[in-house]
Amino acid sequence: MTHATHSVETSQWLCEPLSPDVAESLERIAASDDVQRVAVMPDVHVAGDVCNGTVVATRELIYPGAVGGDIGCGMVAIAFDAEADLLADDLTAARILAQLYQRIPANKHARAMLPERLPSALADLPLSHPRLEKLQSRDGLFQLGTLGRGNHFVELQSDSAGRLWLMVHSGSRGMGQAITAAHVAQSVKSRTGLSLLEATGSTGQDYLNDMAWALKYAAENRLAMVRAVEVVLRQVAEVSADWSSLIHGHHNHVRRESHFDQEWWVHRKGALPANEGELGVIPGSMGTRSYHVAGRGAAAALRSSSHGAGRSRARHLARQGISRRELERQMNSVRFDHRRAEVLRDEAPSAYKDIGRVMRAQHELTRIVRELRPLLVYKGT
Repeated sequence: MTHATHSVETSQWLCEPLSPDVAESLERIAASDDVQRVAVMPDVHVAGDVCNGTVVATRELIYPGAVGGDIGCGMVAIAFDAEADLLADDLTAARILAQLYQRIPANKHARAMLPERLPSALADLPLSHPRLEKLQSRDGLFQLGTLGRGNHFVELQSDSAGRLWLMVHSGSRGMGQAITAAHVAQSVKSRTGLSLLEATGSTGQDYLNDMAWALKYAAENRLAMVRAVEVVLRQVAEVSADWSSLIHGHHNHVRRESHFDQEWWVHRKGALPANEGELGVIPGSMGTRSYHVAGRGAAAALRSSSHGAGRSRARHLARQGISRRELERQMNSVRFDHRRAEVLRDEAPSAYKDIGRVMRAQHELTRIVRELRPLLVYKGT
């Protein structure tokens, strides 16, 4: 469905009516300077100045808020040369979960576990601010290969043929937040109050260069976790990853793209690129199914799709309405650390939209390649 909002084309693929706060946020970005087009995904929900599940096209201006603080946040999936039923054994599953906690910290590595240095693709690229350079060599090193908190996770899954798969959701950690904050401080305000940068100006170019670094960092961060999981599964179950099956991509970025015979800056915040045939990963919640998809290249959606199920309840409301017992009931047979159930209540499946409805709402945007069932979930707290 497409309609005009303040003379800006806004296309929507919704699985439920927009809440007033989401509608207000979408009106605000559509009314902002230089915004040419907006596409709204079915997982849309409020997250800061610009909703997650939003794609925004501009000609000359960059909106850091339409990328978000976790630049490069995204998904990676990879298959293992193993049957998923190896996790049916309680002892094996417990050993794997315990090893994940040890090898993939949620926050920062202990000094004894630190990598020797950042990969050269990161260490050799300068950042625009001395403070960011300092963080690059300190926090960037300490956080490489760490998960983060909130909705970031490591999940082992089964496909319909019973093969074991891994899915990881994480981003640029504190580095992306620091880069965003530094550039927002150098920005000016649009007529709607959102921070903006001129893409061809020095501040815009600095942001784009630093964002490119953060995208590389986020990708290296996820791959470091994949390698850590491979070590765990090799040690516990003598199985290896099939690297030819890798699916990997970002869902928080801005880049120059051609749409409708025009060159635009396309911002995706919680939205997956979905060019014709492009593979992607769309997770549900930690107790529901996820999907590998191929994009359909839908023009009105700016060749994008949802990046997940999307929250249906804000975290504070989920904590108020979901008990520990209810979380455990919703998780059913999915293995997770029950000792942390109290602090994971806001990540319960019912805190998210129904992934089936989300996928049906965007059937024009993606084609399902593979459906996956969760077996074991590790989340940081």
